[in-house]
Amino acid sequence: MAAIGRSGILVVILVFSTLFLQNGHHDSMLEGVPTGKTRVVDLSYAINHKLVPWPGDEKFFEAKVNATIEKNGYFTRSFWMLEHYGTHMDAPAHFPPGKTTVDQIPVKQLFGAAVVIDVRAESIKDADYQLPAARIEDFEKKYGRIPEGAIVLLRTGWASRWPDVQKYRNQDAKGKMHFPGFSVEAAKALILRKVSGLGCDTLSIDYGASEDFAVHHVSLGAGLYHLENLADMSELPEAGASLIVAPIKLEGGSGGAVRVFALLP
Repeated sequence: MAAIGRSGILVVILVFSTLFLQNGHHDSMLEGVPTGKTRVVDLSYAINHKLVPWPGDEKFFEAKVNATIEKNGYFTRSFWMLEHYGTHMDAPAHFPPGKTTVDQIPVKQLFGAAVVIDVRAESIKDADYQLPAARIEDFEKKYGRIPEGAIVLLRTGWASRWPDVQKYRNQDAKGKMHFPGFSVEAAKALILRKVSGLGCDTLSIDYGASEDFAVHHVSLGAGLYHLENLADMSELPEAGASLIVAPIKLEGGSGGAVRVFALLP
């Protein structure tokens, strides 16, 4: 897990700080970034050709040098990549009945309290674990009701397998993947709480063996977005952190690469 540089953080503050001014907690966290009082954790993997693609995706990333310092006096590249590769966002339009494309997601939904539900112990015992709605109630008994606009992250520990394709996909002899995810019941419970998005440190919000992607249909259909292939979340507290979600603003996109920053108190 990498921390972003101070200059990058200052840019984020200048552009987005007004969105936090109505919330004293978030405001004080932003003020603490330049001094180091507030830690910033980057939950995104750097994009390259060595990441874990979805099975069947034969072409997923390509970069080409367009100009070099030696020849042109400056350096540029062009690149091609799938919308759903590496750390990325699923926009509601990715699955029906969702309609909103990644460029149409309201900006206010890209900032929110980080709710981290830790299922690492369960995931070790059962690779097909699906978060039950009861775990959300358990969280609320400890920390209070999940606030409207929160971004709920499922910490499975699967990031420790990245970027080993075999370990991360965890496919059986028939090619079926096995990794944890949200259950439909949990997704419906979080929709009732009006959260902005769901995130995970696996390839998919749905558990790996899913054949119907039921959680995708339910949550994207309700206007939530997904953050998939998040980097190691071990430093995040279960409650008290905030997230800044910065997806590529790709017109008409079903999703796209996203940078996710966690502000830690």
